[in-house]
Amino acid sequence: MSRIPKKLLDKLNNRQANDALRQLSLPENLIDFSSNDYLGFAKSELIFQKAHHHLISNNTKQNGATGSRLLSGNHNLYKVLESHLKSIHKAESALVFNSGYDANLGIFSSIPQRGDIILYDELIHASIRDGISMSNAKSYKFKHNDLEHLEKLVLQNTSTANEIYIVTESVFSMDGDSPDLNALVALANKHNCYLIIDEAHAIGVFGYGLVQHLNLEKEIFIRLITFSKALGCHGATILSNEAVKDYLINFSRPFIYTTALPPHSLATIIEAYKELEHTMQMETLQSNIKFFNSELVKHNLELKFIPSNSAIHCCIIPGNHEVKSISEQLKLEGYNVKPILSPTVPLHSERLRICLHSYNSKHEISEILRLIATFTNS
Repeated sequence: MSRIPKKLLDKLNNRQANDALRQLSLPENLIDFSSNDYLGFAKSELIFQKAHHHLISNNTKQNGATGSRLLSGNHNLYKVLESHLKSIHKAESALVFNSGYDANLGIFSSIPQRGDIILYDELIHASIRDGISMSNAKSYKFKHNDLEHLEKLVLQNTSTANEIYIVTESVFSMDGDSPDLNALVALANKHNCYLIIDEAHAIGVFGYGLVQHLNLEKEIFIRLITFSKALGCHGATILSNEAVKDYLINFSRPFIYTTALPPHSLATIIEAYKELEHTMQMETLQSNIKFFNSELVKHNLELKFIPSNSAIHCCIIPGNHEVKSISEQLKLEGYNVKPILSPTVPLHSERLRICLHSYNSKHEISEILRLIATFTNS
């Protein structure tokens, strides 16, 4: 059958007309300023070999998990990994999910209850928004990183809400900036709110996450750590207390009804964390971030970029056609930088999203900014 309902076809045609149609493409041999592989772990032959050796040495010759964790898929490596995660992240409990997306669906579809309020940053990740949409709690957004607006919403809802959950990211995936976590913790404690922090783009960039970097781990109700960015693996963990872990095991549908990760994925995560403990790649990445920001000034680009001290740097180029055109020009020069289009980001805030890595050279960083300055001023 080759037919498609007219409404679906109309939506596709609308995306095409707005130069916003998403399409899959194969990897190209370009200089990487696009991937989330901040430390190069995803391509690490050493981690690959150590993960394989880990499985062999533990007599694990199994391709798949065989079932959900509550049925037959709770391999012994889960116990090893979650124990290590608790220790290294200074948490009371750790529960591994198949992805950050699954974990966010699992948190927000099950923990906030009817009569509760969720207050979330307006630029929060789509996975959190999707989880919130599955919740029976009411939700309201606050202006990006605006704690004054957040406190106003807290005060408006304190008298009627059973519980208030505040949700944000420690490093925002589409802007690369961060909230004032110390002030946010003070606000949450002042009003007895539960604070949930997504650390997907902070782990490996700021040590074991920005929360731990600031010694705030005991102040956060739930931390989400994903393994698919700087750790170069797949999966995620929810860090909290034992009661929350027990609750999620019993009530989080994305956890209950999903086939578990295969042993090889778990072994890779274990070995990636071991590498993270002694690698020098984090220091190299931080050096590249500082160099990038100094080069912005050199090329008079600081006003076009969203201020960031993370690995994510965004040059605002309004218009889907315009930002796609510059991305294509950079590709012709050998650089892979993806355009972020509306509706992924709000209209007129389309941007080039540059991801820095430990393996990018200073010359590559300087050259790509020179090219951006040339293309945006032409």
